Amino acid sequence: MLDVLANRVYRHLFAAQVIALVGTGLTTVALALLAHDLAAGQAGVVLGTALAIKMVAYVGIAPLVGAYAARLPRRWLLVGLDLLRAAVVCALPFVTEVWQIYVLIFLLNACSAGFTPVFQATIPDILEDDGQYTRALSLSRLAYDLENLLSPVAAAALLMVMGFDVLFVLNALAFLLSAALIVSVTLPSPRPVADAPGVWQRVSHGLRIYLKTPRLRGLLALNLAVSAAGAMQIVNTVVYVRSMLGLGEREVALAFAAAGGGSMLVALLLPKVLDRLPERPVMLLGGLLMTLSLSLGLFGPELVGLLGLWLLLGAGASLVMTPAGRLLKRSCQSEDRPALFAAQFSLSHGCWLATYPLAGWMGAHLGLAETFAVLGMVALGATALAALVWRAHDPLVLEHDHAPMTHTHLHYHDKHHQHEHEGWEGPEPHCHPHHHTQGRHRHIFVIDGHHTRWPR
Repeated sequence: MLDVLANRVYRHLFAAQVIALVGTGLTTVALALLAHDLAAGQAGVVLGTALAIKMVAYVGIAPLVGAYAARLPRRWLLVGLDLLRAAVVCALPFVTEVWQIYVLIFLLNACSAGFTPVFQATIPDILEDDGQYTRALSLSRLAYDLENLLSPVAAAALLMVMGFDVLFVLNALAFLLSAALIVSVTLPSPRPVADAPGVWQRVSHGLRIYLKTPRLRGLLALNLAVSAAGAMQIVNTVVYVRSMLGLGEREVALAFAAAGGGSMLVALLLPKVLDRLPERPVMLLGGLLMTLSLSLGLFGPELVGLLGLWLLLGAGASLVMTPAGRLLKRSCQSEDRPALFAAQFSLSHGCWLATYPLAGWMGAHLGLAETFAVLGMVALGATALAALVWRAHDPLVLEHDHAPMTHTHLHYHDKHHQHEHEGWEGPEPHCHPHHHTQGRHRHIFVIDGHHTRWPR
């Protein structure tokens, strides 16, 4: 897996990702302490509201940035967003009112909602080989899981010698270092994109590709399964361990570590598995493992049993989330990747926005057994829906019909554009009215300007 780091550009980007993740993890701990200082007994309400604001920013901002990302220089867009994140984090130590936390959290996560999809869409252009890209996805999954495990430990160690305000400063330095690493490399430029007629057409472009592609509709259903299982684990672990089992903080940390351990184990094994198996059965297995984990929670396991369930749940979530980038990469033209990755970012966090409060409300008012049952049914239904809309026979090359059409857009002379010129059209890519005759042919099929419906 580490062989992929031989690529200098990817190595610098991966280092930037890891450093930014560690800094963000420190801010998560510092923010909890800041909320306690400002709101004392209402700190949980403040953090819950901040989490909801974070998800709203993710869902609303990502498509807006995705609509214009392909028209901007990638490197300077990423660097600019890193610098903005550093500035916002530096402002957090000076907060004196709760509403100021909410404003800064929205700004911080609006920048992240722009940064993350563009960053993710850049990696396939650097690592064009599917095997290398799969290993990069697994490495990224490991980085996320390790950050979840190690950042709280690092924050606790730092808090022994400094105040929590300093953690915000360290996060700002992490964002600055991330920006410096991105500046140090040259990123591949996306192919030019023609302007869509209207803002809504630009903003919804990635969403239209996503929702018209059967395998991506299946991915959306599996995102719902991941969010149902993940919300149960994240929101209710502390309630289950402390209130139902009567155990302490160490056991809570162990339970969270079990989910991270399951995810990391799968991330390590998955590249070799995906060399031999297609994504669909692997990802559907992930949905079933998460359903099984939630279903077994109905039996009220003791701590050892809960650790096993969370290990299973983390493994299932990783089976779904790690290969998702491969599906996105093969489901669009290269110039549409920023918009499509932004659509995945927005839609997947929309699922979390629904399941987080559902898990919290049901756990508090109905009981944990009932919450296990309902979220298990959501995971099972979502997995069944994914199997239904994402058919087992999913070839890349499809035979399809083209209706005759005349339109104007930016284009190269590829297999869809073999036409005569009068001499004024200029060098490729260029834009002029041209006609497509009716025909039927076969090629790798994705939704784009010439293919607006999936063939039956």
